[in-house]
Amino acid sequence: MNTATARTDPLARTHLVGIGGAGMSGIARILLDRGLAVSGSDAKESPGLLTLRAQGAKIAVGQDAANLDLFGPDGPTAVVVSTAIKPDNPELAAARARGLTVLHRSEALAALMAEHRVACVAGTHGKTSTTSMLTVALQHCRLDPSFAIGGDLNESGANAHHGHGGVFVAEADESDGSFLAFSPSVAVVTNVEADHLDHHGTVEAYTAVFESFVDRIEPGGLLVACADDPGSAALAAQAEERGVRVRRYGRAASDVTLLDHEPTDDGGGVARVLLDGAEITVRVAVPGEHMAGNAIAALLAGLELGAPLAGLLEGIASFGGVRRRFEFKGRAGDVRVYDDYAHHPTEVAAQLRAVRPAARDGRLIVVFQPHLYSRTRLFAAEFGSALGLADEVIVLDVYGAREQPEPGVTGALVTEAVPLPAERVHFEPSFEKVPPLVASLVRPGDLVLTMGAGDVTMLGPELVAELDRQVKLT
Repeated sequence: MNTATARTDPLARTHLVGIGGAGMSGIARILLDRGLAVSGSDAKESPGLLTLRAQGAKIAVGQDAANLDLFGPDGPTAVVVSTAIKPDNPELAAARARGLTVLHRSEALAALMAEHRVACVAGTHGKTSTTSMLTVALQHCRLDPSFAIGGDLNESGANAHHGHGGVFVAEADESDGSFLAFSPSVAVVTNVEADHLDHHGTVEAYTAVFESFVDRIEPGGLLVACADDPGSAALAAQAEERGVRVRRYGRAASDVTLLDHEPTDDGGGVARVLLDGAEITVRVAVPGEHMAGNAIAALLAGLELGAPLAGLLEGIASFGGVRRRFEFKGRAGDVRVYDDYAHHPTEVAAQLRAVRPAARDGRLIVVFQPHLYSRTRLFAAEFGSALGLADEVIVLDVYGAREQPEPGVTGALVTEAVPLPAERVHFEPSFEKVPPLVASLVRPGDLVLTMGAGDVTMLGPELVAELDRQVKLT
């Protein structure tokens, strides 16, 4: 890097606190792709850190003020943190004491978007899948977009990339309101439904942050909104009143109408869509009508970005999914095991409906881990109702993540709300007891699905191993 660049670019030497996180690692990858210097720290080793080191990042394990000196005497030009980093973090505290530029993750990402045409995908559910579909479709059209996504694409295994096509596609996170740092020319809002009330406080405040996000759309830009979701539909109506151009999609939409959706034998689906007066077919390799809706949203955003319809349709059809979104973990005999990130009642219900055809003649057995004490307390009844769509349910204890335990709030609250016979609902807080429990429940042809945003994802391989052992014993 030349000296002039180091003097003028605030991200010339960037230190990321918590560099292994999904959002932070994506920023690091883009910075490295652009030839900028990157250092960082994380609480523990991970495969992601090894990848970043191989790309040239200097990374320390553990949080220490001395980590700011990984660049040597020059030090970082900026320190990037996420909402998860507390004010007393030693690296953040040292950065402020030194007078260094401190940026929130979203501010750093917004700086990387400069001089690009930006498409942001937001929504309570579906934003990772929709962002990923749009990215893969644009890549298929040879537009080489830059992108930052909250999950790894199955095609490339990456969650971020610096492209040369002049387009930047980003998943826009509403959980802490940080997406208000972005100014997209195309914004997609898949849905708006109460969530993250631990941060926003009220449903009204949560809804209001989406309204502020729409206000960030560049003049002449486009809002793509789902007409079937009440929250997104209301947001679209308000946006139109303020002069924002809107295109709606869904069964209730007049702009782009979903006429019907049929599951296919390979686990995907085919949607018949009316687009600008012409009937087209949208093929999706992942299950569920909700995924077909995400595909249509991605299609509309891609068209607005100037990509050809035929290329977008081919790209969407080739989309192989995102890690932890109905991700196949293995098979033991005639029993298949999948893992999914769903952690809100609406997501759980939508995914179970989508997965049901894939179970074929077998039963659907779900191992669910509630995420956050506040979310479990607020939505225990709704989680129970959603899990009632399965045939057999195992509920783990709450994965607290950033929250402290709350008295009386455990996975048992969810278990008690599942409307299935008691013998088909199990509360099992012990991880090591889950694989043998599942093995005692399954029958040939069953589909086992682990669900949640926490460490439940680690159970997949253990379930496959235990089931395989049971198959060999018989």
